[in-house]
Amino acid sequence: MKKNLVSVLMLFIVSKGFATLKPNSLFSDNMVLQRGVTVPVWGTANDGENVSIDFDGQKVSTVAKEGKWLLKLKPLKAGGPFKMTIAGENTITIQNILVGEVWVCSGQSNMEMTLSSAWPAPILNWKEEASQANYPEIRQYHVARNASDTLVFDAKSNWVLCDSSSVKNFTAVGYFFARDLYKHLKVPIGMLFTSWGGTPAENWTTRATLEANPELKTLAEGYDKAKLNFTEALAKYKNQLPELLAKWAADTTSASLAHKPIPSKPTPPRNPAGGAGGLYNGMINPLIPYAIKGVIWYQGESNSGRGKQYQTLFPAMINDWREHWNQDNFPFLFVQVAPFKGADPQIREAQFLTLSKVPNAGMAVTTDYGDSLNIHPTNKQPVGNRLFLAARALAYKEKITYSGPLYKSFEVKGNTVELSFDHVGKGLLAKDGDLFGFTIAGEDNKFVTANAVIKGNKVIVSNSTITKPVAVQFGFTNMARGNLYNQEGLPASPFRTDVK
Repeated sequence: MKKNLVSVLMLFIVSKGFATLKPNSLFSDNMVLQRGVTVPVWGTANDGENVSIDFDGQKVSTVAKEGKWLLKLKPLKAGGPFKMTIAGENTITIQNILVGEVWVCSGQSNMEMTLSSAWPAPILNWKEEASQANYPEIRQYHVARNASDTLVFDAKSNWVLCDSSSVKNFTAVGYFFARDLYKHLKVPIGMLFTSWGGTPAENWTTRATLEANPELKTLAEGYDKAKLNFTEALAKYKNQLPELLAKWAADTTSASLAHKPIPSKPTPPRNPAGGAGGLYNGMINPLIPYAIKGVIWYQGESNSGRGKQYQTLFPAMINDWREHWNQDNFPFLFVQVAPFKGADPQIREAQFLTLSKVPNAGMAVTTDYGDSLNIHPTNKQPVGNRLFLAARALAYKEKITYSGPLYKSFEVKGNTVELSFDHVGKGLLAKDGDLFGFTIAGEDNKFVTANAVIKGNKVIVSNSTITKPVAVQFGFTNMARGNLYNQEGLPASPFRTDVK
């Protein structure tokens, strides 16, 4: 009997030593909680375990079901630092918590580029920016790259305070946005940094949303086919690799002797992992339903060439996130793809059209900061600032001009076309000389360079060779050239009146 009693006691001690009460890693030291809204807190525990939270005078409790628990705190006021105690069979204390504004920073490489990123070129003035980045109330939670065909529930990361050393690993666009916001609002700022370079929007959209849309279901079907083909293609590549390398070596020698470009080394077939919702599963779902203020998004380059499809895909992705977060139509602020020799104008058009399809969305135009040879412009400060302006207007309801002129309508008057715009601010402006970037077409739909002049808050476009104009385009090229601004210094978005 004594042996049995000892065994029971040992089992009790061991079970306590390996207690399972655990909050999601989002709820850890140095976290930032969103002010002014209900704040969900969740994690895992033994089935049937009583779980309670004590935070800033609030005490809430629940019982874990199926190994999970979720509690909600009433709206919080900005401030801190605070301490949170989570108790069950074991007790966890989370320190140095702030309450302020929380923003998701997501997209592909232009969002993923950190302040110290040197590829393909360093961020402009990054060393000086880093030396001045002493903002312990700005904090980042970084979600590592993770492609998954099933839902992931914890990114297993941690919160990092912003200083001159840690900021080097902060998203550059996100940091400049957060810094401007912090200086303006004077409250803590939290960034949920979840980005992956070279990824299309369908990877960030749930598979269910893709399959439910007739225009998008082929993306899910294509992913399934790619997965089936990948294993076979990889095996074939490995079997043929000795021959491929031998041929490459021979071709390299021949090219070198002939002073011709060296051929690329053989590479394995690309793993399609992450397609059709794989990044939503692995990099967005772990953040839901963390209380947030909104999203800043920089993506579209990997959907270039599929602008027409993006007109459906991008709004579907935004609505998808909002539905799953269940925090109403939170502000969704995005960056229009910068001019680049390989970025077709249809992708910018799709982003522009999204503004009329999705409520509470804002777009930062970057036509004045493009680089024909680099799809990753190095001047990220203005990008963060323009997102900040959109946040002030849409998230914080300030009456400011936050966008450059956006095409609204046109009217043919004789041999001229009169263009009207939203967001003219204090008035339209031709920056640095006469207006340029406009083309006009007659009934033959052949576009030629147009004369354009500002008249009040309108632009009058014409060409002496066209007597019956039918359409106008502005900046509708890969490099999106044009100098129409408002007097607040914000550039107009490229557009065409003959939307396809």
